[in-house]
Parts: sequence; C-alpha cells; structure tokens
Amino acid sequence: MKLDTEPPPPKRGLLGALRNNFLTGLIVIAPIGVTIWLIWTITGWIDGFVLPFIPSAYNPALLIEHYFDLTIDIRGLGVVVFLIFTFVVGWIAKGLIGRSLIAWAERLVLTLPVVRSVYSGLKQITETVLAQGEASFEKACLVEYPRRGIWAIAFISSNAKGEIAERANTPMVSVFMPTTPNPTSGFLLFVPREDIIVLDMSIEDAAKLVISAGLVYPNGEKKPPEPRAIG
Repeated sequence: MKLDTEPPPPKRGLLGALRNNFLTGLIVIAPIGVTIWLIWTITGWIDGFVLPFIPSAYNPALLIEHYFDLTIDIRGLGVVVFLIFTFVVGWIAKGLIGRSLIAWAERLVLTLPVVRSVYSGLKQITETVLAQGEASFEKACLVEYPRRGIWAIAFISSNAKGEIAERANTPMVSVFMPTTPNPTSGFLLFVPREDIIVLDMSIEDAAKLVISAGLVYPNGEKKPPEPRAIG
C-alpha cells in the first residue's frame, strides 16, 4: 500500500494572523478616518475664513469666553453662517431689486481692467462647475476603443447636436470615456449609435468598476446581466 508522503499544509503562525487582522482593520478604518479628517479640515478652513467677518458681539465663541471665561472652539459655526449668508444672497438675487443691483455691480466690475479679467474667468469657471453638477449621464455603455475588438466603459452624455449631427452621415451619440483610476479625466467621443452597447448597471457601479481597475465588480456574486444594444 502506497503511503501518502505529502507534507501537511503549513499552519498559519501568530504573526501571520496578526498581520491579516491588522490589514483587515486598516481596510475598515482608513476610508472612515480619511473621510472624517477631510470633513474636519474643510470645516476648520471655512471657519477660519468666515469667523473673522462676524462681529464680536454676535460671535458665540467670544460671548462664551467673555461671560463664562471658557475657550471653546465651536467647529462648524463658520459653515452655518456661510450657508445662511449664501441662502439670503440667493433669495435677494431672485428679486427685481437684487437682479438690478447685481447687474449694476457687474457693469461696474467690468469697467476695471485687471479685475474684469479675474471676475470673468472666475464666473465662467463657477458656471461651468455648477452646470456639470446639475447635469448627469444617461447610461453606462461599452464602446470599442482604442480599436475594434477591444471594449471600454463609457458614459452616454446625449445625442450629438449642431454641426456634429449635421455633418455626420449616421446618428451620433456623445459619450465620455473615463480613465483608470481617476474617472474625472478621460475622452469625449462621438460614436455611431449602432456601435454602442448599453449596460444595465448603474452609473455608480460602472464608476466603481473603472476606479478599481476591474477589481470591484457590481453584483459580484451574481451573473452580470447581458449587455443590450441601442435600438
């Protein structure tokens, strides 16, 4: 009778178990810690910018220090003041008087040579960012890039319009193809409608797939839905 001479699998040592537990804990703690740190830091930065504009007679931290001799850092007070101030300015700007004042102030600013360039650039950037925040992609899709037979994840923006739609011989769709692992950069492509495969996965799941370089797959334990072509 032939004896099984294969050695048993090595047992995990104490150091290996501690290492695995440490890495598991780090994976859990790191995202939470970084998120809390970012919120805390940004809140402190806004407070440091806004609080100096609050009169001392209305600053709760200074009032507490004056009457109770206690020094308290009320984190987030500047954020609350900034939100209330922004809301009031927006409410006033919607009225006729507010619109007239804003138009008069803009005309005054645009007469200043250096300030005019800075103001126009900042206004254009702000309007562009807010317009992007209001807009959203329609669906996630697959496009053949950089050549036939190789597929990449992209996001459908809208149907091609204007000169692009007029000069194309076939209906075109504008898609944004993000890069890995930074999905905020990428390429704007105009692809024929029949060459696009629409995916059933959500925009969020597709973004996770791009950011993780294919390591985090939506519905990992389930068979992914079959892609369907645009009709």
